[in-house]
Amino acid sequence: MWEYTEKVKNAFLHPRNTGEIPDADAVGEVGSLVCGDALKLFLKIDKETGKIINARFQTFGCASAIASSSALTEMVKGKTLDEALKITNRDIADFLGGLPDQKMHCSVLGREALEAAIANYRGEAFPVETKEKVVCKCFDVTEDKIRKTAIENHLTTVDEITNYTKAGGGCGECLAKINDILTDLWSIKMPITPAKPRKLTNLRKIALVQEIIETEIRPGLQADNGDVELIDIEGNKVIVELRGMCTGCVMSDVTLGRIQEKLRELVSENIVVETQK
Repeated sequence: MWEYTEKVKNAFLHPRNTGEIPDADAVGEVGSLVCGDALKLFLKIDKETGKIINARFQTFGCASAIASSSALTEMVKGKTLDEALKITNRDIADFLGGLPDQKMHCSVLGREALEAAIANYRGEAFPVETKEKVVCKCFDVTEDKIRKTAIENHLTTVDEITNYTKAGGGCGECLAKINDILTDLWSIKMPITPAKPRKLTNLRKIALVQEIIETEIRPGLQADNGDVELIDIEGNKVIVELRGMCTGCVMSDVTLGRIQEKLRELVSENIVVETQK
């Protein structure tokens, strides 16, 4: 039996903002009844301020799914779309005082519905993967979703991926593939850049930092819809700006740490990486 917090119990037994908004400005629909969880999110947006003035939902799922949906609608009210997009699935879980590990996928569903609704409002196509990219056929989970969820929540085991996405929770045929994805995602590749010289001129240091960011760091981030831009170099201080999915990501500090680790390995052990103020 799951151990739910009082906030989860209350949000499930007395959910807020249920139902439709007939004249909604944005609608996001994710999941499916076949897979066991489905969520439809409705947003009403003030055209002058760009803020979300109302949010309602319809969901088919367990207590955690209903509670997460209710929490999400409360969290987005009064926020601009960009501010709302900074809400992570962990924020939803924290708002409820935590969710059981096996129910974290409900918070991920809420985050996806929010992304889908805002994409709908902006006239953008919410990513829909082709069947060729589906890893878990039981729950229709794509490789892109596994990678994105793993990065945002720093998931390193197959069990964690199952908890957050349901992938691997059915027949189990995809477990090996999930493990391969995680191995590829978190493995540290052997550097192809020549070993760092013992002494570096400032010009050589700048050129080497630029080269490593372009060849060793950016490709990996771009593969997961993130990016990084070199802004400036001041002595041993390397100033960068995270872009794409890395912007506002809960794992941004981890990403910066990995960049710093790589530059210390290949340029200088005194390198310090910071973001633009």
